[in-house]
Amino acid sequence: MKKHILTALKIVAVIIMLQTLFYKFSAAEESVALFTKLAGENEAYLRIGTGVLELIASILLFIPKTIWFGALMTIGLMSGAILGHFTKLGINHNNDGGLLFGAAVFIFLVSLSILYGERRNIPIIGKKIG
Repeated sequence: MKKHILTALKIVAVIIMLQTLFYKFSAAEESVALFTKLAGENEAYLRIGTGVLELIASILLFIPKTIWFGALMTIGLMSGAILGHFTKLGINHNNDGGLLFGAAVFIFLVSLSILYGERRNIPIIGKKIG
């Protein structure tokens, strides 16, 4: 039962990440504005780079041998998003009611749970911490 709930949460987290890719890759006005606040004139590099990394992490979360790495990547990406909200964007960015921030926190927590569940599969240290 626990595994099914975690799988469902993983699917929701990945859907959220993949849904944002359209905005990042199409240079949607909202996405450009957000990444401009974070990176200034280099927004396109951060926006596209983040999108590519989120796509890779989403794929890795569904390959059995790389689930742990996808979760670790996602934790890193969402840590950056959360930090960006705390430092430059604010929780309520663009009057979204904290939706983007909440999504980042949700995905971060789901990824932590996935990494914990996959801890035995982490190369080198997995057998020692399992």
